[in-house]
Amino acid sequence: MNTTEKIREVAKQLLADQKVDLVVGFAQGTLPLRSTPYFARTPEQAENLIWSATCENNLANFVRKRTDKVAVIAKGCDVRAIVALIKEGQINRENLTIIGVPCEGMVDRKQICQAIGCQDILEVTDQGAELSLKGKNFEKTLAKADVMFGSCKTCQYNTPVIFDELIGEALPAKEANYDDIAAFEALSAAERNAFIAKEMEKCIRCYACRQACPMCYCSECFVDCGAPAWIGKGAQSVDDNALFQTVRVLHLAGRCVDCGACERACPMGIKLSLLNRKMVKDVKGLFGAEAGVNLNDPPALNVHQFEDKEDFML
Repeated sequence: MNTTEKIREVAKQLLADQKVDLVVGFAQGTLPLRSTPYFARTPEQAENLIWSATCENNLANFVRKRTDKVAVIAKGCDVRAIVALIKEGQINRENLTIIGVPCEGMVDRKQICQAIGCQDILEVTDQGAELSLKGKNFEKTLAKADVMFGSCKTCQYNTPVIFDELIGEALPAKEANYDDIAAFEALSAAERNAFIAKEMEKCIRCYACRQACPMCYCSECFVDCGAPAWIGKGAQSVDDNALFQTVRVLHLAGRCVDCGACERACPMGIKLSLLNRKMVKDVKGLFGAEAGVNLNDPPALNVHQFEDKEDFML
């Protein structure tokens, strides 16, 4: 029995036994290499649930503030967001059943497009470590590891940190890898400023990053506030774009679970994960804290300890 079949079996049983009102998972999308978040409310609808290397959406977005009993099919980064949201009072753990799925990484359609010359894909076959792609005039096999999202390549927690039922065998946690951040830190201040300015020139202020982020849930975002108006609306200047992204990173300090949802959602290809991972690295180094890893640990910025490093203080 493969992962999809096991997920369907568990989901159907939960719904048939009326232990949950809803199962949040994924269904096949309308195109190859596309899956879509899916709500199954009956055992029959649970037959549409799938699991594949295209299930990249962070489903924590769909279980926040729900009052009914819900089950969610969740990978490692989803569960980290769920843990963080539980600690912030946004999810009632008693009403949530977590069906954990160990995840080896999700494939990036943009990288696949580049690898095949952006030809139309008509059929995809998952061969474990590889994807077999067929189009009108081509056939190509790609290693998943070569076309994986950057956030998946650096993911430490491939297995959900908490779950009520685990589908498949647990994968070991990985060592933290911040080589990309070290390279950014090695740049001079002028080079870093030039890099950020170049990235911010791309921003069209569509707020897809904000909407995709499971930890961005303010009832009124600071960019929408009119009294006082903190920032101009729309992509008015590089400075305003940089301010929006900088404040967003600061608001996520000690809360970002490094799922990469922001960068995946960005239509302009801005390297948003670099900014967030820099903050994740600093919070871990300064306070020894990681978001969404332990239900019992208080949020990093809610705690002061005499042992905290104070190297950043003048």
